[in-house]
Amino acid sequence: MGKEDYFWTTMKTRIKELRRQIGLTQQELAKRVGVRRETIVFLEKGRFNPSLKLAHSIAEVFQTSIERIFIFEDSEKSGENEKSSKQEVHHRTYLS
Repeated sequence: MGKEDYFWTTMKTRIKELRRQIGLTQQELAKRVGVRRETIVFLEKGRFNPSLKLAHSIAEVFQTSIERIFIFEDSEKSGENEKSSKQEVHHRTYLS
């Protein structure tokens, strides 16, 4: 499939910010949601897209919505530079 068949989205996360607000360590959050600490590290660095189930579990811990924690942007529209884009997770969304 060619480039015209998909577009890139960028995911940003507020996990680290929210976790620090309530004084929760990465290990404690990981235990509460049933994953390894490394998963939380990857989420905070934007290197991993969570499953819907994991995103929901994290939202429950912070007593907020998934949308407040995980923010997706169209990278072409956001105007982000190449350096910051490399630090974020990209996934292909195929158009039908």
